[in-house]
Amino acid sequence: MRGIDSVIRTVAHVLAGILVVWIALDLLDANRANTVVGWFHSAADWLAGWSIGLFDVANQTFQVLLDYGIPAVVYVVIANLVASRAVARRA
Repeated sequence: MRGIDSVIRTVAHVLAGILVVWIALDLLDANRANTVVGWFHSAADWLAGWSIGLFDVANQTFQVLLDYGIPAVVYVVIANLVASRAVARRA
């Protein structure tokens, strides 16, 4: 039975996807004045607010990867743990 576990995983993957798209846009120097780029920037900043500046490194590329990559991984890992527990409780 695939119910709530699929929803949990899907939401986490969408959130992680937003963060990954922002990482790509930032590293490719996308025009931040563009509406779509601005939306991804705002959404990613909100999703990664707790992790921005968690580590301070000199390399800007590595800083972006840490600031936005850590929450992407954390969201997927936590969602998979929660979803597997939800399935285990139903069994």
